[in-house]
Parts: sequence; C-alpha cells; structure tokens
Amino acid sequence: MFYYLFVPMMGHYRILNVFRYLTFRSAGAVVTAMVICFFIGPWFIRKMKEMQGKGQPIREDGPKRHIIEKQGTPTMGGLLILIALVVSTLLWADLSNQYVWAVLLVTFAFGLLGFMDDFMKVAKRSAAGVRAGTKILVQLVVAGSAVYFLMRLQAPPLTGAVALPFFKGALWQLGWFFIIFGALVVVGSSNAVNLTDGLDGLAIVPVMIAAGTFLLIAYLVGNVRFADYLQINYVPGTGELAVVMAALIGAGLGFLWYNAPPAMVFMGDTGSLALGGVLGATAVAVKHEIVLAIVGGLFVVEAVSVMVQVVSFKATGRRVFKMAPIHHHFEQLGWREPTIVIRFWIVAVVLALVGLSTLKLR
Repeated sequence: MFYYLFVPMMGHYRILNVFRYLTFRSAGAVVTAMVICFFIGPWFIRKMKEMQGKGQPIREDGPKRHIIEKQGTPTMGGLLILIALVVSTLLWADLSNQYVWAVLLVTFAFGLLGFMDDFMKVAKRSAAGVRAGTKILVQLVVAGSAVYFLMRLQAPPLTGAVALPFFKGALWQLGWFFIIFGALVVVGSSNAVNLTDGLDGLAIVPVMIAAGTFLLIAYLVGNVRFADYLQINYVPGTGELAVVMAALIGAGLGFLWYNAPPAMVFMGDTGSLALGGVLGATAVAVKHEIVLAIVGGLFVVEAVSVMVQVVSFKATGRRVFKMAPIHHHFEQLGWREPTIVIRFWIVAVVLALVGLSTLKLR
C-alpha cells in the first residue's frame, strides 16, 4: 500500500524515493509487524484465555511435567503472528507482485486449516483435531495449486526445474512432475515446523532464522546483478518476497516476547502449519527447495525422528528414541527445557550459515 501511495509522489518529494528500495521496505515490514504484536498481544492473549478456559489440551502420552507446567496456557497464538505478518506485508510490499499473493495464499490457507485443527482440540478438550489424512489432502491441494501458479510465472528453463546447489546453472528438469515435487516441499515444510513446535520458543526462533536466510536469498535471486555475480538462477520478481520474509521476522520477534519460557501463549497449528507453509512456498518461488532442507535441517530432523520412531515400533516393537519428536527424547534424558531450546537454536544458526554458503560455493 505504501508503495502505491508514495512512489508516484517522489517526483515532488525526493525523500519518498526510499519507498522504491526493498531494503527500506523490508526494514519497515520488520518494525511494523513487531509493533503490531506488541500493541495487540496483551489483549489477544487475554481474549484467548477467556475463550479457551483451560487452554490447549496437553498430550497425555507426552512428558509428564508438561501436564503440570503447561496446563492452562492458551493456544492459537499463530493468529497473532499471521495478523502481524499479513498486515505488514500488505502495507510494505508491492501488491502488483504475484509472487507475494501466491505466498500469502498458502499462508492464509494453511493458517485457516491450523485454526480449524486448534479449534476442534479446544472444543473437544482433546489432543485430536482434524484427521491427519484430511489435513494432508487439503495441504496438498493448496500447495499444488500454488506451485502450478508459481510455475506459470516463470519462464524456461526455470519452469518445472529444480536448481541444484553447489553446481553452476545446474537444473533438474521435472516438467509437470514439479507440481508434485513442489507441493511435497511446501507440505513437508509445514508439517516439519508443526512437529518442532513442542517447547516454549523452540519453533519460532528457527523459523525466524530460516526467514532471515530466505530474505537474503530472495533479494539476491531477484536482483539480476547479484544473481549473475553469484552464478545463481535469476528469478525476476522474487525479490519482493524479501518483504514477506521481513514481516515474518518482525511477527516472530513480537510473538517470541510472549512465547519465551514460560510461554504465555502457544502458536498452535494455526501458526506452525502456516509458518512452515510460507517458508516452503518461498523456497519453491526462489528455486532453492533443496537449500530449504539444509537451512531448515532442524525441522527435517524433528520430522525424520517421528517417522523413524513409528516405522521402528511397527516393524520391531521397539522405539529408537525415548520419545518423539526428538526434542522430547532429550527431555527424557534429563535435559532442561531452556537447554534444549537454546541448543536447538544454535544448530539452526549453523545450518543457516551452511545453507547460505551454497550461494557462493559453485
């Protein structure tokens, strides 16, 4: 909105020229999203407590201390993140950019699905919400539609291709099968973040770290000079996604204020499904799907730990981990929650640096 309001006026007021720059608008998006969270956060949490009563249902098969320490904490805090993210993006992004709308579509749809899941859990006072099969099907349909739309925005040879990191100009052509691949990236990212969201502050900081990484990637990929210098694929228009990632960072910082241990509110599936979705959709748009698996390696490990646990138990009757996802395994080993959370943050930073290194190692 600001882009349309002020850029036409820059001929009269030269200072308004700053609204043309992605760096300025990205900084504005961070601050705006953070301020929105700080401004409405206390009211939002108070309303969630009034509406939910006993708060988010705690898994009975989870760590026993959670039943005591986390009982009564409201969920659906992801709504706070999404409000700040969407409003900030609408204010600071160039709304004629179709990449922005594609990513926002995934964010809204996944957030709505997560909200329905959280609502059912609270209403039924049960850890079971929307059926897993239904949830996955809806995610695949939304993600597949978004990936198809993104493919239509891109010209050959990028259309339907996967860029291979560490190799100059290497593209793996999938054709129409890219819709399936891209949808799996988005859905996998969404559910991996969802599985990671099990301790206070555990998911939101790695999400912000990944968002910061993809902010830089989107900016570089969308700039023909930087893309040529780094020998990465130039994808016109994707630079505007830096504003979306910036808004996500600001919203995440604002939410962390209330989600830091001991959490005043949980993001719930409303937040985790949407945040994983927005990261996945952005990775597909900027042609860095494989790099997302590196940058979001923490989320990958969390998801894999669950799959390994399930397969092992069904095949042999034995569990590989004391409890899955893997952060619960460390809880069972006696690690304190803040120790697990901070060490996982450190891992997320290291993986982000590894992911960024792929931009130059060609």
